[in-house]
Amino acid sequence: MSYNVEEMNWSDVRNLFRKWRDDNERKSEDVMQLWDSVLSSKQSKLGNERHLVLEQVIIAALDCNRVETAEHCVSILSAEFPGSLRIQKYRSMLLEALERYDDALGELDQIIRKDETNAAPRKRKVALLKTQGRTAEAIKELCEYMKIFMSDQEGWHELCNLYLAEGEYAKAAFCMEELLLHNPHSHLIHQRLADIRYTMGGLDNIEMAKTHYCKAVKLNVNNLRALYGLFLCCGHITNSKATPAKRKEAQKLAQWAMGQIQSRTEPPTKATKVAHKAGKGGIESNGELQALEQAFGGLEVGKLTN
Repeated sequence: MSYNVEEMNWSDVRNLFRKWRDDNERKSEDVMQLWDSVLSSKQSKLGNERHLVLEQVIIAALDCNRVETAEHCVSILSAEFPGSLRIQKYRSMLLEALERYDDALGELDQIIRKDETNAAPRKRKVALLKTQGRTAEAIKELCEYMKIFMSDQEGWHELCNLYLAEGEYAKAAFCMEELLLHNPHSHLIHQRLADIRYTMGGLDNIEMAKTHYCKAVKLNVNNLRALYGLFLCCGHITNSKATPAKRKEAQKLAQWAMGQIQSRTEPPTKATKVAHKAGKGGIESNGELQALEQAFGGLEVGKLTN
């Protein structure tokens, strides 16, 4: 969005910057436009907000690849706060923008040594290692971080992503189980844990995936991905060497899942409306049975053979 800077004075821009900070909006291009046109020459009038505005401009300049502007603002803050760990973090971000990754990691290591409870530089270090493709080192660093900040849900999510990138599905499942302890009523976490278990394969993992898909559907009946996953899990169990009771239960559950999927993806007809009003569930028509059998790969769903 372009602003008519000729009609804006420095206080208008200051108030706009303040609003963006309060709303947690970056607006990097707009920040740089207004900074260059209005605020850069009015820094002395900003009062106590001057340092906050300079930090805001540093982030915006790095987003817009205005390295010289970011370097200028960092130098101003460094001169006023020579021992500040906060300014040192911005200096590491500047080095990262200049592709001096080893120097940026060195700055972050210094911050961590000075303040081991500071989460921001540890996260930044993980992000930097991930950006360089050093996934194994990023995992090691993030594991050390999670030992200190065990309740950080974003950290568990990121660790799960890193393990998935390395094909470590069992460890990724462990991360999702930790997330379930923090948020047991999230259908998305149940769904993702089920996806991982399904990918791992094996009857035990398929059974666990089915359980979590069921929980995800129970928490959000409109979760189509969980419904499809439940249908596929039941298909595997029905074709497996499980006990006849489990196979029969999986068959019925697959029919129910397919009925739920069709009711949400196909336009309603008079017959389905009447069945819905009567409270009927499952799959009644031959066409639905044929679609279900085709999805199962030729299995005769209408009858179960021991």
